[in-house]
Amino acid sequence: MGKIKLNVLGISYSQTQSGAYALVLSEEEGNRRIPIIVGGFEAQAIAIELEGLAPPRPLTHDLFKNFAESYGIVLEEVNIHKLEDGVFFANILCDKEGQHITLDARTSDAIALALRFSCPIYTTEEIVEKAGIVLDFEKGSDFEHPAASQDEESEVKIEKPKKGTPQTDLSKTSMDDLRSMLAEAVSKEDYEKASEIRDEINRRSK
Repeated sequence: MGKIKLNVLGISYSQTQSGAYALVLSEEEGNRRIPIIVGGFEAQAIAIELEGLAPPRPLTHDLFKNFAESYGIVLEEVNIHKLEDGVFFANILCDKEGQHITLDARTSDAIALALRFSCPIYTTEEIVEKAGIVLDFEKGSDFEHPAASQDEESEVKIEKPKKGTPQTDLSKTSMDDLRSMLAEAVSKEDYEKASEIRDEINRRSK
């Protein structure tokens, strides 16, 4: 099965899960995007690297990179190889003097490390088909990850949006309305909301 290369598009604050963020990946040769919910610490680790910030003391992922490089270990690639019950599974392929080792990893950690090692991120067509959101407008449309600010500890602060209207109960929404809501969420680039609607549609389609 062929690999599909992914790029990290950006991070936005989750509108529905307190303290969580939506990490958006995009296929390199296509217009599908995959939203993945990650925790605040992982979002911070990813955002810091995206912004090119250098914290005064190494974060956990920076320490892992320093440790690996000290012992001649290189991360060659990250593979998101399974999607089960809404959870993405990943592994990282390492090389040490010609010896290849595959390690299991949380997807958010694997991506944070991939950015630090400048190694490619791959997934399968099956996962992109299942979890991808197709954009009908031009591929180059803007998506900005939050501007990272730096305090004394170089923490990335992502401003939380104001509370909006109560969340719609998707389980009581018709399929036609779900499809319309999905199209609207995608057009607004609200990938975290679109991900929830997509999952509800997939559940009913089983």
